[in-house]
Formats: sequence, C-alpha cells, structure tokens
Amino acid sequence: MSVSAPATIPTLEVEQPADAAAVEALVTAAFGPGRFAKTAERLREGARPAAAFVAREGGGVIGSVRLWSITVGDTPALFLGPIAVDAAERRSGVGGELVAACLAFAREAGTGGVLLVGEPPYFSRFGFGAAPQAQMPGPVDQRRVMWAPMTVDTVVGPVRKAG
Repeated sequence: MSVSAPATIPTLEVEQPADAAAVEALVTAAFGPGRFAKTAERLREGARPAAAFVAREGGGVIGSVRLWSITVGDTPALFLGPIAVDAAERRSGVGGELVAACLAFAREAGTGGVLLVGEPPYFSRFGFGAAPQAQMPGPVDQRRVMWAPMTVDTVVGPVRKAG
C-alpha cells in the first residue's frame, strides 16, 4: 500500500518585492506581452499598487492580483488587475480566494468600490455588476467593465489614476 503525501493548501500573503519575477512570469503567461497595449494598463503605468496579494503553494507563487487607487468620477475606488493563476492551478479556487482578498481589503479601506475589466460570468459571483457609465481612458468592451460596490452603489464618470 502506498501513501501519498497530503496535498498542500495554498496560502494567501501580501506580495513581497522578492515575488516580482514570479508574478511577472505568471502575468505574462496569462496575458502575453500584448497586455501592455490594453486600456487597463493606462491606469497602472507609473503607479504603485494600493495592495497586492500572492497565493503560495510549496514555496512557489501560483497566483497573484493587484489593486490600484483610482477615481471614477468623484468616487475614490480601487481597480483590480491583473489577476493571474498558474495554468496547473486554474479551477482550483485560487483565483476566487485572490478576488475575495481584494474585496476584503476594499471593505476595510472604506473605498467606494472595486472596478475591473473582466469576464462577467466569472466576476458576477463575487458581487461585480455592469458599470455602463464608468468611462475607461481608452477603448474597452464596456460589457466587461464591472463594479463591486462597497460604499457607493453605482459610479458615473471618467476613470482616472488617483493622486
């Protein structure tokens, strides 16, 4: 009879500077180099994340997500993304845990809400809904712009980097 080692359970932690290369590799694998041309990148360029989390398993980074300070109209908010999970770990719940960590951070911060550009069938399960009046700073499929309210139910106006 053989006994297999118990599966390790991923842990969520605040991203550390030493995680930068692993996070970049995950994001590149998930989105490719073309991600730099996307409108969402305009909100991240030259900014420092308001928060960043990684999922670790066996000492390695298997998932990552970052939040960025923005405003939507006059509403202070956070912009979620990119979120990336190692291909071998997709459908394991790691992505959901990362999203939950972001939402908990946003609630604790008392921000208006969290904005993202993503897949409605996936993100709607976390409380994100359409944000048809949030005006991204460039071309985007407006059906994919989503808002999870914290202190503000709906947002209207241009999306800008905060500060």
